[in-house]
Amino acid sequence: MRILGIETSCDETSASVLEGSGDDVAMRSLIILSQDVHRIFGGVVPEIASRAHLTAIVPVVDRALADANIMRGELDAVAVTNAPGLVGALLVGVSYAKALAFALGVPVIGVHHMEGHLFATSLEARDAVPPFTALLVSGGHTLLLDVEAWGRYRMLGRTRDDAAGEAFDKVAKLLGLPYPGGPHIEHLAAEHEAGRFRFARPMLRRDQSPEDDDYYDVSFSGLKTAVLQAVKSADVDAERGHIARAFQDSLIDTLVAKTARAVEQFGRRRVVLGGGVAGNATLVERMRERMRELFGPDGVAVFAPGRRLATDNAAMIARAALFHLERGEASDLALNAFAAQPLPGLLSA
Repeated sequence: MRILGIETSCDETSASVLEGSGDDVAMRSLIILSQDVHRIFGGVVPEIASRAHLTAIVPVVDRALADANIMRGELDAVAVTNAPGLVGALLVGVSYAKALAFALGVPVIGVHHMEGHLFATSLEARDAVPPFTALLVSGGHTLLLDVEAWGRYRMLGRTRDDAAGEAFDKVAKLLGLPYPGGPHIEHLAAEHEAGRFRFARPMLRRDQSPEDDDYYDVSFSGLKTAVLQAVKSADVDAERGHIARAFQDSLIDTLVAKTARAVEQFGRRRVVLGGGVAGNATLVERMRERMRELFGPDGVAVFAPGRRLATDNAAMIARAALFHLERGEASDLALNAFAAQPLPGLLSA
């Protein structure tokens, strides 16, 4: 089966062609066009993003088809992100996908963006399949899930305020670093030793138990405020790297500890990371170190996507769509875009 995936939820216009069935899937092409214009404003401007998608969608899809060496008529389905995201940006992809599917006489499948991130790592690592503990960390979301099977997800924890990627961007701005902030903080933190500054690990206490509401949840607004106070009281030019290191250590230690709790509670032997922050090499290495400490060298495998599949991309959308299509699920031409929508397949806690 051949599926064209389209992703326009934020500031990347992406198209990809996947071929295969079940977990035996080959990525025939992947095009990601990032909108660098947003760096001027220090964040994504929705109207600019929507207009850029309008300009880019046709050539990006054409390039993905050409790289896959297939014609439109050889497609079996068209998949598109329809939630969550910037509504104007989503509508560009949804409108194009519905029109193309209608013209070709093939199904269109609307895909939840965060479910796409669950599937992304499996495109590179064949063992990154359920059951596993999933940590999805992006600019807009931070979710901790128990993935019993594809399409069967148990929500364990989420952010109560800023997402991890959002916290990186806001702290980078406080430190006078460019947007997007994550890679710049990671690079700067790697050049400095820990210890000069230390920030508390938010919502992480030893007396917590799985029955507590905050056992798996995270919150980074207080950490952001702590960084702000440090910036106000320190010589930022001299201490920028030390503050970046302390911030990243706090955020990563919190994510790793919460994930370890989920692994222990549900007895999973795989951890799968997804989302843009999953491209942070320090997070991946700390996660692996912690799993080795707790469960031994062969106890728990940690899988993380490469940078292209960590960012917003159409391959993960096509992969999630393939799963739904093989279960006989497809959308109709009334498919719409939504800024927010629950993750499909959620089980009761």
